[in-house]
Amino acid sequence: MWTLALPAGAQSATSRTIVVLGDSLSAGYGIKVQEGWVNLLAQRLTTEGYGYKVVNASVSGETTQGGVSRLPRVLELHKPEIVIVELGGNDGLRGLPLAASRENLQRAIKLAQNARAKVLLVGMMIPPNYGQRYGQEFREIFASLAKANTIPLVPFLLDEVALKSDLMQDDGIHANARGQPRMLDNVWPRLKTLLVAPGKPNR
Repeated sequence: MWTLALPAGAQSATSRTIVVLGDSLSAGYGIKVQEGWVNLLAQRLTTEGYGYKVVNASVSGETTQGGVSRLPRVLELHKPEIVIVELGGNDGLRGLPLAASRENLQRAIKLAQNARAKVLLVGMMIPPNYGQRYGQEFREIFASLAKANTIPLVPFLLDEVALKSDLMQDDGIHANARGQPRMLDNVWPRLKTLLVAPGKPNR
């Protein structure tokens, strides 16, 4: 289920759109939708005067394969100026082949770019019990794709969150409501480089 993340009182009609293509970390698993970092992003964009709406096309349990298969329809419907790709965590947790995950993410990036959207890639890490080599190679997927495609990278969405029990849900995988603002703070500096300054005319 896709949601339009707009803060209370915000105008729903705006010319610029940001799509978040993610999994449960962006879909707001285990918390109220309005508490999630994607909704907090919509609020910050409005507060700071940016003319963007945010479409949350995230689905809990999504893999890179599922995300890239949905992306063409998302691009067609919303014609975003920016696509935030936050996928891969479920691939890692399931121990899926890294080559396939990398290929799917590359396809997602190219699909978005071919639709004239800017791309922000969000990186992920997996628990150490999956083995040092697998974990390292998994983490390097995101850095190498960002470099190869010359796009900004958020190295780790749960940076300064994942190891803090007061910011995490009991499953140890998803941030609770208190951890969501920190997740947004991890995304914001990289995203801001792609935003059109407030007051600048639309293309």
